[in-house]
Amino acid sequence: MVIIGAGFAGLAAARAVAGKPIEVVIVDQHNFHTFQPLLYQVATAGLEPADVAYPVRTIFGRYPNIIFRHGRVTGVDLEAREVALSDGSHLAYDQLVIASGATAGYFGIRGASANARPLYTLADARRLRNQVLGCLEAADARPEDYDDGAPTFVVVGGGPTGVETAGALVELLDVAMRRDKLRIDPERTRVVLLDAGDSLLTGFKPNARRYAEQILRSRRVDVRLSAPVSEVTDSGVRLSSGEWIKAAVVVWAGGVTVDGTLASSLGMKSCAGGRVEVGADLSLEGHPEVYVAGDAAGIPWSHGLKGLCPQLAPVAIQSGTHAGRQVLRRLAGEPAQPFAYHDKGIMATIGRRAAVAQLRKGPVLRGTFGWLAWLALHLVYLVGFRNRIVVIVNWAWRYLDWPSGPRLIVADVDVGLDAEGPP
Repeated sequence: MVIIGAGFAGLAAARAVAGKPIEVVIVDQHNFHTFQPLLYQVATAGLEPADVAYPVRTIFGRYPNIIFRHGRVTGVDLEAREVALSDGSHLAYDQLVIASGATAGYFGIRGASANARPLYTLADARRLRNQVLGCLEAADARPEDYDDGAPTFVVVGGGPTGVETAGALVELLDVAMRRDKLRIDPERTRVVLLDAGDSLLTGFKPNARRYAEQILRSRRVDVRLSAPVSEVTDSGVRLSSGEWIKAAVVVWAGGVTVDGTLASSLGMKSCAGGRVEVGADLSLEGHPEVYVAGDAAGIPWSHGLKGLCPQLAPVAIQSGTHAGRQVLRRLAGEPAQPFAYHDKGIMATIGRRAAVAQLRKGPVLRGTFGWLAWLALHLVYLVGFRNRIVVIVNWAWRYLDWPSGPRLIVADVDVGLDAEGPP
């Protein structure tokens, strides 16, 4: 059995078959698993990269039936049942789980891919942190280079990633000025959050959306709704209305796509966002030995609901687990089972002591209670005991005050296979 990808879906699939009488090979271009929901905290100097990453070999070290192969998958031959790697080697499989994820989607907006900073990989987060901190240092040394003597940061996308990043940027600016004594006028430094829709956090209940917008505005985030972006340049963004916003840094949180990833090269039917169409059991049409899970799969809602499941970590975990279990059922000669997503709710943090937690049943938790619920859930899913300890200490200290923090500008050089993009 081969599993492509060591994200949430890939790890879940591997855990489902761990210790079973089946040989498993996990392939990924990174030798670590990244906890993507906390990448924005790495990008805004709240956490170190090592706090949200964990070696794949360590995760499965006690399971002799699971091995890890560090490499980039370049193609899958469905007929020959082989996986091709960038070093020219091939892996034969009898069962395959494709959990290659997605990548930042720019949706044809001119200049976005070249000039905006995505936030989907650990490398993205490192680069964004370097750019933001470097910009603050430059503004301190040469304020005349910026309009009004201070930089503007633009975040495109009002979903959870955009809301969380905008809130964290404001907090970073505050602590950098208070603790690091940067000579930047806080009244002139701006964080602008843009979204094409008429509200933030689509998918949340109206009261949660209103609360998020209210908190962001109260923390001096310039929230612009119904403001689609038509162009991104190296000096700012242009809105469809024609308005120009000069920006030192543009963060792209406008969504993801499967187009251009490994899953899109399979030659199978696709649906919204380039996601691969899968059967009820998550297998490919005509290839019952191949399963697609996580962000790469167009997974229909269960219980009679229309549309596709969102590209969120809980969906990836549940679908990856289901794919692994179906492999075991297939090997045992048992019939396949349809996948049913169990929606337990969605959450988003807006900053210190402020979050919204929308559970499947019950009221929306807001403020400190929502923030504590958000913390608890993320600690449960975070991989690695050390990482949990470091993160909980960091968050506990931040609750009381803001620590000196890892606001370090470190040279960001990609080596070998450590590049952007899915496996």
